[in-house]
Amino acid sequence: MNAVITGASKGIGKAIAEKLALEGFNIAICARNADTLAAAKKDIEQQNPAVTVLAEVVDMGDKAQVMAFAAKINATFPQVDILVNNAGIFIPGALHEEEEGLLEKLMAVNVYSAYHLTRALLPAMITHRKGHIFNMCSTASYGAYPNGGSYSITKYALLGFTKNLRKELLTHDIRVTAVSPGPTLTASWEGFEAPPDRLMPPEDIANVIWAAWTLAKQTVVEEITLRPMLGDI
Repeated sequence: MNAVITGASKGIGKAIAEKLALEGFNIAICARNADTLAAAKKDIEQQNPAVTVLAEVVDMGDKAQVMAFAAKINATFPQVDILVNNAGIFIPGALHEEEEGLLEKLMAVNVYSAYHLTRALLPAMITHRKGHIFNMCSTASYGAYPNGGSYSITKYALLGFTKNLRKELLTHDIRVTAVSPGPTLTASWEGFEAPPDRLMPPEDIANVIWAAWTLAKQTVVEEITLRPMLGDI
């Protein structure tokens, strides 16, 4: 079994990669930083030394790099069983105050990367009539909030992409799930002062994804929303 997780050098992506490796999946991961990616590869291999771990430095905002990553995946794995489109950038700010070009930058990383990578890996999934695509959306995909700015726009768009993909692929027996976590203990929240239990652990997101994958093939969880017990911050 083979899985692809983008943006997997830390946080939610790394937790998912470690969980799937522990369950016996060969893993393909990517990130922009070579050092954190190498460290993540080492940690994932420790979860299960028997699995293959393909780790590539990729800027997911660059279509050419995304397509090159897809080509390496297709050359390494005969098919992808789980695709987790997790790569994303979180930059808060009001629309009228954020820097020029931020929307385009966030759309490229948060939405276009998932679009291009999914399209590149779909042919083998369709041929084998098997696969599960998880798009990492956000609670921001469902409701506007102050200083959501371009980030919120991209998360609405990713949820729309996910819903459309679900409709298109259901007759091909390919499951599609939107996963929308609220505040999670990742690098995006560095410097935030709060009790340790105020943010969700990334391992919880990984466990929910695993649970959705293990359901019967005729069952799909279309949307998953997770929040801290005390609500959003």
